Amino acid sequence: MTTTVTQPVARPALASRRLWFGADAVVTGANGLVYLAAAGLLVDLLGGDAATWRAVGVFLLAYAAGVALYARSPRSARAGWVIVVANALWVIASLDVAVTGALDLDPAGRAWVVAQAVVVGSFVLLQARVLRARLQA
Repeated sequence: MTTTVTQPVARPALASRRLWFGADAVVTGANGLVYLAAAGLLVDLLGGDAATWRAVGVFLLAYAAGVALYARSPRSARAGWVIVVANALWVIASLDVAVTGALDLDPAGRAWVVAQAVVVGSFVLLQARVLRARLQA
């Protein structure tokens, strides 16, 4: 009689995945809430218009919910890579907005967009490292 033993994902890798994807969900959700609730204040501080801040806030809340679901579930690495790619695209789009002035942001708004792109870029690197480690395990 032959038995097959499957190797579970190593606990440290699972903990790291939950940490970095979970942190992404928390930071993204917090930004979404602020963008939605304080759109008028953000216009005064950073420029742009309230409708755009609110729309981005709604998007970020929905995205954060998806990332949080991934962080808490045993989903495949493929779903994690989709999040990594989406985050990388966010970084590129953010830098484009900062350079081109596409959303009519003030200099402080452009600096904010670059700062949040750095944070999201850090998540890209950390999440990709966790997913690569999972592939090698």
